[in-house]
Amino acid sequence: MAANLKTAVLGARGYSGMELVRLLARHSRVEKPLLLRRSAESGEADGSVGFPGVAGNGNGNGHGTVAPFSWEVLQEHGVDLLFLATPHGVSRELVPEALARGLRVVDLSGAWRLKQAEHRAVYGFSDADATTAAKWDASAVYGLPELNADSIADAALVANPGCYATSVILGLAPLVSAGLVDCDRGIISDSKSGVSGAGKEPTPRTHFVSVADNFSAYSVFGHRHTGEILEQLRINADQLIFTPHLLPIPRGILSTIYVQLKRESTAAEIQTCYGDFYRGKRWVRVYPAATLPEIQFSVHTNYCDVGFMLAKDRRRLIVVSCLDNLLKGAAGQAVQNMNLMYGWDESEGLQ
Repeated sequence: MAANLKTAVLGARGYSGMELVRLLARHSRVEKPLLLRRSAESGEADGSVGFPGVAGNGNGNGHGTVAPFSWEVLQEHGVDLLFLATPHGVSRELVPEALARGLRVVDLSGAWRLKQAEHRAVYGFSDADATTAAKWDASAVYGLPELNADSIADAALVANPGCYATSVILGLAPLVSAGLVDCDRGIISDSKSGVSGAGKEPTPRTHFVSVADNFSAYSVFGHRHTGEILEQLRINADQLIFTPHLLPIPRGILSTIYVQLKRESTAAEIQTCYGDFYRGKRWVRVYPAATLPEIQFSVHTNYCDVGFMLAKDRRRLIVVSCLDNLLKGAAGQAVQNMNLMYGWDESEGLQ
């Protein structure tokens, strides 16, 4: 079991990257992470950057130095585990060489999450070495600990799930696994996210004047997380309608999921289904029947909260799943995956 693990974070200036640095800085088994950036991708100068809540230089300022990325600097610092909080294309480019150099990788982008080519097509990847890329497409482990803990433990490459996908998959997995959902009658997931889910790069959609006092749908029938939901739940594209929405809040996701059951069921049966599936799973909280979670209960934590309401006909079911898109939907889940990879308790460094 490793101690004093040496890590590096590439992409530490983004929202998820900054959350990841904050978590790693207080993790008892991890040395202060090496912070890296690809200088060629921005006109910003290298140097000190603020990390709220992280005491970086001894006087509580919470500043750390972000250095230019190179393979040599990783080797010089003896890095064991590389976190990538980078754009999808950057991760797609860097991961094969990182693995060839003996590094383990937790990738927070969508570069390696998808097994099926038709789902990956939404990213428009153009691989310089298609054979090597195909190898890692096949062997990358989808980093959802509640489903894949055993595979994550031994993985060289863990593909951290998307935030929306995490909320929907965790809300549905117990029911689908138990064969309770009539998938042919369709599943509808109406999901809403805070603005940080769109990333740190400003766009017309995420400007204050566009977001404040507003609520809007986007990427209808085309969101990149759809393929993850289909693959992990093993359902077909014509069995799911997934619509994301932008909330005028900084962070948090709430997914309202509508399903039809194959047969009449009781609330107690549904409760047992969820309780059995998530027994011993530290970071999923199952609410009592007819009690629904809210964003404010899970924000700033690594929890995914799940609740449900069963209709009087005992065939229609609504599931509500809430999480913090920057924690359980990104950086917190990445640390949870790291803990599994090195044989530590899943709660290490998390709250």
